[in-house]
Formats: sequence, structure tokens, C-alpha cells
Amino acid sequence: MSAAIPTQFAETPGRRAAAEIIATLRNAGHIAYLAGGCVRDELLGRVPQDYDVATDATPPVLTKLFRKTSEVGASFGVVLVKVHGVVTEVATFRADGTYTDKRRPDEVRFSTPEDDAARRDFTVNALFLDPADTSAGPHGRIIDFVGGLADLEKRVLRAVGDPEARLAEDHLRALRAVRLSAKLGFEIDGATRAAITRHARDLAGVSRERIGDEVRAMMSHPSRTGAVTTLDELELDAPVLREPHQTSPPRTLARLRPEASFGACLSAWALDRGLDVGTTDAHLLVSRWRIALCLSNDERTSLSNILQTIPTIERAWTDLGTAARKRLASASVFSDALDLVSVRNSGHADRVLDDVEVLRATTSGLSPRPLISGDDLIGLGLSPGPGFKVLLDALYDAQLEDRIASREAALALALELAGSRGV
Repeated sequence: MSAAIPTQFAETPGRRAAAEIIATLRNAGHIAYLAGGCVRDELLGRVPQDYDVATDATPPVLTKLFRKTSEVGASFGVVLVKVHGVVTEVATFRADGTYTDKRRPDEVRFSTPEDDAARRDFTVNALFLDPADTSAGPHGRIIDFVGGLADLEKRVLRAVGDPEARLAEDHLRALRAVRLSAKLGFEIDGATRAAITRHARDLAGVSRERIGDEVRAMMSHPSRTGAVTTLDELELDAPVLREPHQTSPPRTLARLRPEASFGACLSAWALDRGLDVGTTDAHLLVSRWRIALCLSNDERTSLSNILQTIPTIERAWTDLGTAARKRLASASVFSDALDLVSVRNSGHADRVLDDVEVLRATTSGLSPRPLISGDDLIGLGLSPGPGFKVLLDALYDAQLEDRIASREAALALALELAGSRGV
């Protein structure tokens, strides 16, 4: 592996802060290393999002050594240390007890680097690095107790120790394996893969919030297609979505832009699984997935609106008037929905885009500010009531269609419509 390790690494504020913390700990007589994902990413030539430190110093020692600390997980040996404005997670080497709740160990005991590596999920996440010892290279000295370096070289994701034990401790590790293997472009080790499949049904017992967080992380990364493919292969789609397992190649998902929104990705996944948009099935799916993935109100609304907008673009666009088209094209989910329409029928999507550009070039534009408001209607002597919204919608339609172009014209039309409609 040594020949494959990049000779350069990013000297980021996060790494400098972690290195300073390690130096302080070493000067106080403690062992301290960079640990986990930051070591893995650095050795792969990636820039870690954050840096974690592992040490034999206990939380009480850490709070004495560093001025700005937060004991967010002191019972598990975790303290946040702030240096030069950067917050670093510093954890005491530990060995875990049993995982009764399949989430966290019932008890921990502070231990050695070897024990700490042995309790981690995957070998490539169980590496330590001493940045102060550069005798082996510019990164520092790598400490490997579990064969993580060999797995990095082979690009294999393998559970530490017994895969059955690792999966039984925390069933969410199955989803982490899927996400991480897709993100890194690694193969999941055969024994680890078999253990995940055997424990697939156990995932149903994991909190929906944690499952939803893993799915969000998968969908936010360009490797989302690989993640969903592996989910299906391992039959994890069933417990994740609380639906029957089905093999469904993510063809729609694969064609989305890398920066596609979470709602667009979920919609694409639903379409790939055979959802017929424009039917009650879409409404039922949104209700099911809201619970299965613990979706927020905004996420649920986005998914619902995208799925409703797709059939409108595909089947009703050509029959819509100017105002209705402008309203639809100005909706927050229109771009996401049109991206999905483009995957399904690129020719129709291109024609819709051409129409939108024509609408954008009209006098009023695509989404102008309304010429008058409800306060203006009250100023005309009209009484607020249910008819106000109908009247304001009619006035805005007239504006979108360029039948009125000034405040005065809008007020005049408001009086005319109010009289005819009895507002």
C-alpha cells in the first residue's frame, strides 16, 4: 500500500487544528492519533470533511488540557475541542460492551488503540495516523491493527473481525456499508456482504430517523446510483422503504444531475420502482415514504409536488393557457420535475423549455411581482372575504397574460371584476 499512498495531503484548518491537539496531548505524556474516516480519505487522496482524534487521555483530562471543550459524549469518551475556531472530536480509546439496543453499547471501558480499532465497523475506518512521525512519509506514521491498509489497496470494504458480530451490534452498519462502498467505489467483502443479507430484515428494527439520515446521505452524493443498486442487490430496499423487495435498475436516478435535490432523487427512485404518476398510487407512496424515511414536512411536500407536477407537464402542458403555464414554470419544483420528464421524454421536455423561454420574453416576464395586493382591494372599499383570493388570482392571471401592465389598470379591473362577481 505504501507505493499507493499520495505523497501530498491538504493542509486544511481542520488538519492543523487536529495536529495541534495531538501535539498538546503528546507533550502532556499521552498517546494521540488521527483516527477513522479522515485517515482513510487522506490515504485515498481525498480531502477529509473533518478530522477526528483518538487518545488515551480521558474526558476529565481533556477538559483540563484544553480551554474550550464540550462534553457531548463524555460517557462514551467523546469531547469536542475547539482550537483556532475549528471544532475537533476527540475520543478516548475504548472497548465496547454489548449492544442491547442495536445502536449504542450498553457500557464502554477506556482501553488501548488495539481494542479501539477492533470495535470499529470497517477495517478502512479503523486506521490511525501519527502526524508527528513523518519518518514513513509526509502524512505521518500509519498504525494498522486490522488489515485496513491492505483493504484500501484492494478497494474492499470489510467488517472488522466477525461480520456477523459487527452487524448484530448495530444493524444500521448495513446501510453504512452500502453508502460507503458506493461513495468510495469499493467492493463489499464477500463475508461482509453475506452477513448484511442475512441481517437485512433486522434493519426494520432500526429507528426510521437513522434510516432516513442514511438515505439522505446516499442521495446527496453523485454515487447514489451505485448505492441504490447495492440496496436492491442486498434486498435492503424492503426494510428501508417498508415495501416488498423488487429488483429495479435505477435508470432514471442515474440520469439526474449530480446536484439534484433530495426530492428529485426520491421521485426518480419511485419512478424506477414502477410508480405510475398521476394516480392515487403517488399520494399513497408519499404517505408511506414519509413514515419509512422520517421525511420532514418540507421533504414530503417537495416529493408530493414533484410527483404531481410530472404528469401535468407531460399530459396537460400543451392545453394550458399562458397564465397557467407561467404559474407552473415558476413553481419551486418545476425544474426538478422537468428534469425527470426529460429523462422520460427528452423531446417533450425540450419543447417545454422552448415554451418557457418564450414566456420569459413576454412583457410581464415569467413571474412578475403582483401589481396590487389585498390591502389595495381594501383601499378600494372592498370587504375581505373568501372572494379576495379568487379576485387576486384573476388579476394576477390578467397581469401574466399582459392584459394589464400598470397599477392603475389593475385597480380598474379589480373594481370591474368585483362588481360582476359580487365581491
